[in-house]
Amino acid sequence: MANCKFCGKEIHWMKEGRKNVPVEMDGAKHECEQGKNAFKSAKTIEVSSLTPEQIAEYEKGINDANEKWNKKKKGK
Repeated sequence: MANCKFCGKEIHWMKEGRKNVPVEMDGAKHECEQGKNAFKSAKTIEVSSLTPEQIAEYEKGINDANEKWNKKKKGK
């Protein structure tokens, strides 16, 4: 049992395919307006609005994270 961090309603999580889905105690899928609004306000980035330096910075971060993960995986 858990509480929704947006509306405070009591929910639990169920597996639906590969995703965990919040479900209310009566079995209905939990979809609160506060949660929907929070996801709408998430920042979206247009590739055309980025400078080449910013793109290179993002790529470097992704590549560094992949290298760390691969080293960790080989160490096991």
